[in-house]
Amino acid sequence: MGRLADVAWSPSVGERVVDLYCKAYDVELADCAQTSGFGSFDAFFTRPLREGARPIQKGSSTVACPSDGRLESAGKIDESSTFVVKGRAYRVEELVGDAGDARRYVGGAGCVVYLSPRDYHRVHSPVDGVVRVVRSLPGDYFPVNDLGVRHVKNLLARNRRVAIAIDTPGLGRVTVVMVAAMVVGRITVSGIEARDVPFGEHLPDLAVEKGTEIGVFHLGSTVVLLLEGRAFDTFVMKEGPARMGDLLARVRGLG
Repeated sequence: MGRLADVAWSPSVGERVVDLYCKAYDVELADCAQTSGFGSFDAFFTRPLREGARPIQKGSSTVACPSDGRLESAGKIDESSTFVVKGRAYRVEELVGDAGDARRYVGGAGCVVYLSPRDYHRVHSPVDGVVRVVRSLPGDYFPVNDLGVRHVKNLLARNRRVAIAIDTPGLGRVTVVMVAAMVVGRITVSGIEARDVPFGEHLPDLAVEKGTEIGVFHLGSTVVLLLEGRAFDTFVMKEGPARMGDLLARVRGLG
């Protein structure tokens, strides 16, 4: 499906496919930098936003939502470094791919943002910092929806995923995990020049500001956000519809 999405189409075919897709999934293009003339399905699916379409929550004491979608399962990470997603406990180590890194998040918090077919599919940094480590982990491509989460054990840690670890001046490490799903062609990450992030650990040392684009889903999927325990205070955003850049959480002891 990923390869098919990259195939160039004629203007007439592209116009027809985009029109049908927008009607089927209630896609709103008004916030996009481009609203027509897409050269392929992938170009349409990964369409960027126009400048100013998503105001970014500023301030060192706040965390911004990393993507559009639906916020769910916002909660604390317990002493065994697990947190609960729709009644299922997930070990942070399995999500980020490193046991030592997982210990940072004890007492912190995790949340999930589910992206639907209608959503904007670029992912942005929720904080100011440096992308220090990117871990690309192999896995399956089960659908990340209510049915999949309910019936596939350990789904979010079983699927293909890319963990983007951002070191910050005051919050410690914040990790954004991009989880692939059924018909996800590939995942690209800022600072890594590859069509799909190669498996293994990468060290891009890429400085980012809150709201900087850090990754793109080429079809699919879901974001898991992990916040260190020493700084997390409370989630501000209520579970439900979410927009990239909106105020997601507050942290302690910062201006």
